[in-house]
Amino acid sequence: MGEARSGGAPLSATVPAMLPAVIPAVFPVPALRVPVEFAGPGAGVAALTWGQREIWEAMVRQGWLCLGGTLPLAPGTTVEDVADELSYMMSRFQSMRTRLRFDADGNALQELFASGRTILEVYDSGDDEDGGVGVGEFAGSEETAAAVEAHYRTVVRDFEGEWPVRMAVVRHRGTPTHMVIVSCHLIADGAGIQLITQDVESRTTAEPTGMQQLDLARWQCSPAGQRVNETSLRHWEKVLRSLSPRSLPGSDDPRQPRHWTGELRSPALKLAVPLIAERTGADSSSVFLALYAIALGRTGVYSPAVIRPVANNRFRPGLATIVSNLAQAGICALDVAGLTVDEAVGRARRAAMAAHKHAYFDPHGLTALIDRIARDAGPGHERWTCYDWTFFNDRRFEPGSAAEDGPVTPGRLGAARARTTFHWTEKKENPFEPLFLHVEDRDESVQVVVCADTHRMSPARCEAMVRAMEAAAVEAAFDPEAPTRVPPPPNPRPSKLPEQKTGSDHIAAAVRA
Repeated sequence: MGEARSGGAPLSATVPAMLPAVIPAVFPVPALRVPVEFAGPGAGVAALTWGQREIWEAMVRQGWLCLGGTLPLAPGTTVEDVADELSYMMSRFQSMRTRLRFDADGNALQELFASGRTILEVYDSGDDEDGGVGVGEFAGSEETAAAVEAHYRTVVRDFEGEWPVRMAVVRHRGTPTHMVIVSCHLIADGAGIQLITQDVESRTTAEPTGMQQLDLARWQCSPAGQRVNETSLRHWEKVLRSLSPRSLPGSDDPRQPRHWTGELRSPALKLAVPLIAERTGADSSSVFLALYAIALGRTGVYSPAVIRPVANNRFRPGLATIVSNLAQAGICALDVAGLTVDEAVGRARRAAMAAHKHAYFDPHGLTALIDRIARDAGPGHERWTCYDWTFFNDRRFEPGSAAEDGPVTPGRLGAARARTTFHWTEKKENPFEPLFLHVEDRDESVQVVVCADTHRMSPARCEAMVRAMEAAAVEAAFDPEAPTRVPPPPNPRPSKLPEQKTGSDHIAAAVRA
């Protein structure tokens, strides 16, 4: 692993491991390595799709990003059963049979294999009655599974020489108790993982429908694909040229480790957001986007807020069932100063629709476009990148209703808010984007996850920001006139970036750059 690639440094130097919060000092050694054969339709080499390219560039910046975890096995499950499941997945899903290749300039390509062999590793835990103390530092089967998962998440990966999925069985006294699976984020986004889970549970043998990843890569390089790309970049240029140049405000409390993740668990958001959505006629995701823009303004981060909403792009023709990474982040600017919360929701809804429509582009073309806009701004202008703004990712699949457990009253909402908690869950050195917000459903609460560079956003400001989202929702739950309480900027805004024509000629030049 970590072999040198053509045209660049070793992958181990280019893409460091994404480290978990706790890493065991010693890793277990597999008791068995079971060969698993697989074969499926399709083979060939193509460019990365736009979604794959976006996640690969994130991995180069941040460290290798992975999906997966540890699952308990049903009683009676054998090692052979798990090996059969691994063979099924590798055979059915083309992204699991795909490795990276690099051209002479170091650009990543993808190669799909029609068949191959992978390995299912088998680990044995301790041998006393309660799981006990196993080999080295590891105790029972749960502890051993956690150690295997940590190993899979931290080991240096060879993206050219190994398959993107690692899978293991953990046994206690010869009985399989847990399965560990960790895969590279290149194989799928969150919606893709849902598709994998559905097919594995049903063990369908029907031919996959819709476009596959090599077909998609070739379409995106075609004239039709490039026209879509150019349209998206025109939208980006229109938004970017409407903005005053700025970035995150800076931190008065930088920490080590530098990059922190915090979680707000809010039963109040679970109740308030559906009320606002129903009253305004907006979807709940647009409500959360508006609340985020309001919170950014209230805490002095951005006003207007510049936010990159993540779109899964599966609403596009032929892409609903593809198992690959299609997610890309669009762009929207939301000025919510001096409005009511309901008015801010209306603006967020319109901005989100445009952002998702145009979150389908070649990341190389976007980088070239932003470089050109920065050059147009003249000497001494702050150099933008597409990572200078905050990201927003609504990861909820089936948002619930506030009325599921009876009507929501002010008293019930106040009691729910009293149960809100916030805590920091991870502190690490290897980076993620400077500011990233995720929204997730957690039983009777909404979980708002904030990931931040504490050298750009202090921990106190991060916590204040997510609490401001909850506060704005509670204030507006029963009051359609509730103000955003985002003040206008204290000083006149700097001049916007120079206006230029945005015809397809120079957009195409940016794409080719």
